[in-house]
Formats: sequence, structure tokens, C-alpha cells
Amino acid sequence: MLIDDREVMTGILKRGVAGPVEVGPLGLAGDEQADLSVHGGPGKAIYAYPSEHYPFWQTVRAQARAAAWGETLVPGALGENLTIAGLLEDQVCVGDVLRFPDCELAVSEPRFPCFKFNAAMGFKQASKLMVQNSWCGFYLDVRHPGTLRAGEAFEWVPGPQEVGIAELFRARVAPHRR
Repeated sequence: MLIDDREVMTGILKRGVAGPVEVGPLGLAGDEQADLSVHGGPGKAIYAYPSEHYPFWQTVRAQARAAAWGETLVPGALGENLTIAGLLEDQVCVGDVLRFPDCELAVSEPRFPCFKFNAAMGFKQASKLMVQNSWCGFYLDVRHPGTLRAGEAFEWVPGPQEVGIAELFRARVAPHRR
């Protein structure tokens, strides 16, 4: 990806996949992370993002003239490799489990945006908007490998409910917002 006239390695540009995808301990088959110091690994094997936030991002991209009005973002456009519906950051907690028909994933931590997110969205305030709204999505640890399919339903199994994703996100970004 070209950012400020320099080529930057990134795995943020995701595409939907038709058919089943293997889920291993380190993530989805065929998916890659460019910077393993902040993405990937057992606790960050999969990045989930709620589809409910997509209309907001479509609108602000159009307002920033990064996209045409009415242009639809496709699943994966926010860097996630799992677009989900029905589970938001203010509902989910560290330790919650997403049980799919053929695999099981556990919520591990929020995602924190970087300059690559701004570039993928096409405007420099994207990360700031993600922080202001706490619409960060969350990383998942693979508890039981298997397969996933686009659109597949999952069962949300609440864990200990000790630390919420939005709460943890706000706590970690607070020192940087001063």
C-alpha cells in the first residue's frame, strides 16, 4: 500500500471468500498480517468487526471525499477478516466465546487503529473517529480450529463478564488522548 509516497507492507486490505475457510491456531488460511508485533499470533488470530458500523463509515468516507455517496463498503474493508452482525463492542467482554458450527473463538482484546487504517479508509481522521466512537472491533483467539463460512451464524456464549471490549479500549487510549 502506498502511504505518504512510500510503499508500506500491510495486511489490512481484505477480500471476501466464497466457501469454507480453514481456521487454525494462528488464524484463517490464506490470510496474512504484515506486522506481527501488533497483529496476529494466538491471541490475535482473527479480527472481528461489527457490520452495524458500516453505514457510518460509508457516510464519513463520502463526507471526506474518499468515496462516492452511496458507495458500499464490502466485508473486510475495515481490515477485519471476520465481519459479524449482532454483537457490538459495548456488549462483548474479554473471555466471551463465539461458537460457530465447526470452530470456537474467544474474545481476547480490542483492536487499536494505526496509520494504515487511515490509508485504507482514504482520509486522515479515520483512526480518530474509531477512537471517539470506540468502534474498534475485537481480536479472537482460536479455541477449537475448524472452518468458517461467510454469513455463518454463531452462538455468543458470555464469559466471566469482567472487562468489556469498549471499556478496555477506552482505558487504553485515554493516556494517548491528552
